Amino acid sequence: MLFYRRINSQGVNKMYWLHEISSFKKLLCLYMNLTEKKAIRVAILDMYEGFANQGMRCLREILNQFGESNNLDLSWDEFEVRLEKQVPDLSYDIYISSGGPGSPLESEGSEWEKVYFAWLNKVETWNANPAHVQKKQVFFICHSFQLACRHYNIARVSKRKSTAFGIFPMHLLSDGKGELIFNGLKDPFYSVDSRDFQVVEPNHNKLRQMGASILAIEKERPHIPLERAVMAIRFNDYMIGTQFHPEADAIGMSLHLQTEEKKKTVIENYGMEKMAVDDQPPERPRKDHVDLRTHPPQFFIHCGGSLAAC
Repeated sequence: MLFYRRINSQGVNKMYWLHEISSFKKLLCLYMNLTEKKAIRVAILDMYEGFANQGMRCLREILNQFGESNNLDLSWDEFEVRLEKQVPDLSYDIYISSGGPGSPLESEGSEWEKVYFAWLNKVETWNANPAHVQKKQVFFICHSFQLACRHYNIARVSKRKSTAFGIFPMHLLSDGKGELIFNGLKDPFYSVDSRDFQVVEPNHNKLRQMGASILAIEKERPHIPLERAVMAIRFNDYMIGTQFHPEADAIGMSLHLQTEEKKKTVIENYGMEKMAVDDQPPERPRKDHVDLRTHPPQFFIHCGGSLAAC
């Protein structure tokens, strides 16, 4: 097996499997050449608390399309975290913790959070055991990303002055440009941002201690004297999170904008002109808009390559 070396964010010369930087086609070939198709089990941790949303639909479609198009034996189960206090066991290969409504601060100490972070601690314990060759991969999205940042105390989570909603530019930092998950993205890249809270004032000492790195930050706004929020973090070799919604699609954005609450929010924060621009048919293309349908789903490719190596 071939290897390559890379200096990580802590300045340590680490050795990596060569297949982890292979192209999309090479990884697909790796799948096709497996003599025995490996079953991949995915757990979706539903953080929407029963609220109507487009995020779960998008995640289901992405998993279904990715499994079918790549001839994978891929299945998934869903767990309602906040209402039912459901969390998956350790029999899954990949865990996706979704976005969700409400404050990531007010839930601190709640019963469902205790259950959620107990699950996360079990995943970390599994991954820290050298005897477990096959590690558990975790992806945090938006609300889950904010919870993880608060849990690890690597930044301050605070309420924004106004709601962010739309397709905005994100800027890659040096670690982000070398991140497999973002392979092929331009700088800046564009994605869906929908939030009332933000992750700011990163604790760089804490980040270094836990081997984490900031991958992307908020769009540059020279006319606004506010710190740019953190938009993506790799927490460790097996856990990554984004503040933006990489699962979002044009249909979901259009449907979301048709709700009276979201229309009111956009008009109050951005004006009628912005509402008129955003309220377009879902097939209307957005320049450089990136979601997991227009860009290869690198997270799943990376996870699949790791599983195939086991």
